[in-house]
Amino acid sequence: MKAGDEFATRLKAYEGRRAAVARAGRDPVNMPMIRHWCEAMGDTNPAYSGPDAIAPPTMLQAWTMSGLVGHTGRTHAYDDLLGLLDEAGFTSVVATDCEQEYLRPLRPGDEITFDSVIESISEKKTTKLGTGYFVTTRMDIRVGPDLVGTHRFRILKYAPIRRAGREQPSQPDRRQKPARPRPVVNRDNAGFWEGVEQHRLLIQRCTGCGTLRHPWLPGCNACGGPDWDTVEASGEGTVYSYVVMHHPPFPAFDPPYAVGLIELAEGVRMIGNVLGVPYDKVRIGLPVRLEFQEYEEELALPVWRVQEAEGMQGADT
Repeated sequence: MKAGDEFATRLKAYEGRRAAVARAGRDPVNMPMIRHWCEAMGDTNPAYSGPDAIAPPTMLQAWTMSGLVGHTGRTHAYDDLLGLLDEAGFTSVVATDCEQEYLRPLRPGDEITFDSVIESISEKKTTKLGTGYFVTTRMDIRVGPDLVGTHRFRILKYAPIRRAGREQPSQPDRRQKPARPRPVVNRDNAGFWEGVEQHRLLIQRCTGCGTLRHPWLPGCNACGGPDWDTVEASGEGTVYSYVVMHHPPFPAFDPPYAVGLIELAEGVRMIGNVLGVPYDKVRIGLPVRLEFQEYEEELALPVWRVQEAEGMQGADT
């Protein structure tokens, strides 16, 4: 048997092994967590409040999280699998996607338990990041004996691509800056990025209740309607909140720089770089205007330039 075949056989032996058994949720389903979730998401659906409230379905995984204290019922199979991949040189990891299935709503007072299994390990795959294996785990969530939902989570464990004939620099080489990471485009947000390519900032609008929303979603978070059209943003906004990025350093960027949560005139909020003033002069409430900045071939991104900044010396980031 070839070494590669032997390694693949060792990996496949982990399929079906339990990663967690009969773990219990740290807290029962409860209204404070539901309220915090809805406030953070801007979700005003009336189904999530009042005496007959249910939990938002997308909170499914939230009830399984252990915080800093950890859970009992853990097995070593998943850690052993990742260790085996590390030893073979597949030392990097990136989360690729997750899928959830909802069988019935969760309600305040429900106490959940869950099991997790290593569902599948792919054949060796070559990606733009490097060569490695996709590992999928499935979590089954129950209330009493009843299955209420499943959560599948997939990662790629890979060996990063090394450029032939080049040493990895200990510090970023700013003479040849690496390409900026590309945005993740999927079936839910493709229309937004098509608009950006045309230098148009498109906002989803529910055709049922007229609610505008961003980021783009497959359904309305106000009325649940699945149908939508778009409106084009005027380009006016204000800095609602912001952070100044110092770490971690990444070769494609030049920290420090300001990233703002911008409230558009239309009422939705989105994130983008704030330009036109030094990073330490950005303040909540500053008026900004939309621009589209070309970074590399076939990459344009919406950014926000501070208005009425006469007399302030700034540098673009």
